[in-house]
Amino acid sequence: MNKDWEDRVAALWDRFDDYAETESDEARFRADVDALVAELPKGSPYGPFEQACAWDSTGHSDKAVPLYREALELGLADISPYKARRTKIQLASSLRNTGQAAEGVKLLEPELDAPSDELDDAVRATLALCLSSLGRDREALSLALGALAPHLPRYQRSMANYARLLVEPGEQPGA
Repeated sequence: MNKDWEDRVAALWDRFDDYAETESDEARFRADVDALVAELPKGSPYGPFEQACAWDSTGHSDKAVPLYREALELGLADISPYKARRTKIQLASSLRNTGQAAEGVKLLEPELDAPSDELDDAVRATLALCLSSLGRDREALSLALGALAPHLPRYQRSMANYARLLVEPGEQPGA
């Protein structure tokens, strides 16, 4: 992957909001993504990743799911662990949107034990949505509170304990 291509992809995504939310403008955006993808070598996992993001961002989770899977199958994790993690988050969200929340949970649960990075809260938020879609609201709330707690100006310890106790009931947390 070369820097020029990455920069042009980033610039296109920076202009995403310039495309109106009409079907024709969304189709034009996806065509612009496709034009950049056409420059990639055959079999590059970056292509289906970017196309999945474009479909997803224009409200077509059903079309994004197979492309996210393809990006992972083509070895995205080998060349960009960060984008692979993004792919798993976005795939889980799309799976939830298409009625497959249980598969989203299976995809994201291992990410809770992955090396920490700036996507940790996104993993937890998306997993919480998937869990809630499955009626597992206490677990979902626990994840959401646990992700929020470190960002609070006060009460971090209490909120982290409350989050834990939602799934491990018993004692009262210290304030």
